[in-house]
Amino acid sequence: MMPGPFELIIILVIVLLLFGGKRLKNIGGDLGGAIKGFKKSMKESEKIDDKDSVIDAKIVKEEDKV
Repeated sequence: MMPGPFELIIILVIVLLLFGGKRLKNIGGDLGGAIKGFKKSMKESEKIDDKDSVIDAKIVKEEDKV
């Protein structure tokens, strides 16, 4: 069961009273930065994986030992 708009407003007021507006703004900025960093690292790891998928190999034949 999802809370309605009235319940969400009450929850928002309680959170504002507990944390304060300035602190809540800082938490939101930090969370946004973390999400942005996570997305950036995921894109970089995909690029690295694409480069690592091609492997150069040499076939070496052993000479018959007598």
